[in-house]
Amino acid sequence: MTHRILIIDDEDDIRQVAAMSLETVADGTLCLPVPASRGSNAPVPEQPDAILLDVMMPEMDGPTTLLKLKANGKTAHIPVLLLTAKVQGPDQRKFAEMGVAATLFKPFDPLTLARQISAALGWKEG
Repeated sequence: MTHRILIIDDEDDIRQVAAMSLETVADGTLCLPVPASRGSNAPVPEQPDAILLDVMMPEMDGPTTLLKLKANGKTAHIPVLLLTAKVQGPDQRKFAEMGVAATLFKPFDPLTLARQISAALGWKEG
């Protein structure tokens, strides 16, 4: 089954690496990333199955974006996975309390990113 993932990150290279790693899963396509322009105001042509959201962004940070997504009836149900370099315990607890599906750490391994997302969301691979 193909899943659509919206990647929201202000760094072009991070978005490109994440998109490529999700498109080229060894046992078939697991995730089809939705292209996103800078920040969280990017148009979304179709509802994604999940959102991979950067924590540190200049215009609107990830936690603020997450709150807006949760407050919107059209996006409140979409699971959000945070992507962050903040690995301290207090930060992890704060993110968990915000209701994220998972917190993934930068730098991420492009070879295991799809498996990490699948495991966090209970998706079967292949």
